[in-house]
Amino acid sequence: MIELETLREKIEETGYITDPSLVSSLFLMEQLQKPLLLEGDAGVGKTEIAKMLSQLYGCELIRLQCYEGLDVHQAIYEWNYQRQLLAIKLYEGVNDDVTEREESIFSQRYLLQRPLLKAISRLDSPVLLIDEIDRADEEFEAYLLELLSEFQITIPELGTITATSIPRVILTSNGTRELSDALRRRCLYHYVDYPSFEKELRIVKSRLPELGEILAKQMIHFVQNLRGSNLRKTPGIAETLDWAAALLRLKVDSLDEAIEIIPSTLGCLLKTEEDSRRISTEQVESLLNKD
Repeated sequence: MIELETLREKIEETGYITDPSLVSSLFLMEQLQKPLLLEGDAGVGKTEIAKMLSQLYGCELIRLQCYEGLDVHQAIYEWNYQRQLLAIKLYEGVNDDVTEREESIFSQRYLLQRPLLKAISRLDSPVLLIDEIDRADEEFEAYLLELLSEFQITIPELGTITATSIPRVILTSNGTRELSDALRRRCLYHYVDYPSFEKELRIVKSRLPELGEILAKQMIHFVQNLRGSNLRKTPGIAETLDWAAALLRLKVDSLDEAIEIIPSTLGCLLKTEEDSRRISTEQVESLLNKD
């Protein structure tokens, strides 16, 4: 059994910069074999946690990207109708039991596994990422409840399929709509916030070790101030890393010495016309020098 401190060390070995609260949530998820719901703004690194777990445990990552209109056929299973029709043609003229014929046609050999069914059918426990569950509708949430509580799926033609191994389930939500109480009750919960200055600095330095200390601190300071500017789309960690890479390519060593370059690189951080217009050259200097 992996102890709490050992888990923290193993997470750090993957290169993922974590914090005690998240380590505790991941520890309990593993020990209790319960799904973990990660909620937070887009861009704070929720999906990266699932990728890190796949690396940590050396297991497969199975991802279900949620969207409006997602239903059981895209998420759980569907029948291979072409093969079934071919089988029916082959059965024509054969004098056998109709019940046996139906059972043969509606058997697992004709079943197409989608992400949720794949996840409970693996011999080794995978990481199942149910990404942006808030984009799906409440009807789809109802499909999930059996899986999240019992780790089983009921298929009318086959009956109940129980998990071969218990998947490590991560659900993410950007909070675009309120999730049902029934779904929340079946999950552990962790809120993923934007990183502190120190944590974001560690993330950037770990991903881009060639970045100078002065530039790294200046750009993190700028990004953290930018996040408080009431933007339509707040830049996340991925945008910070993109900006750092751009500044490296431009051979910038210090923002103080390259203030004129900053406005032309803000496309790495600002992703809407409204936000681009809001941050003027004067505001760039203000954000850079703000305590």
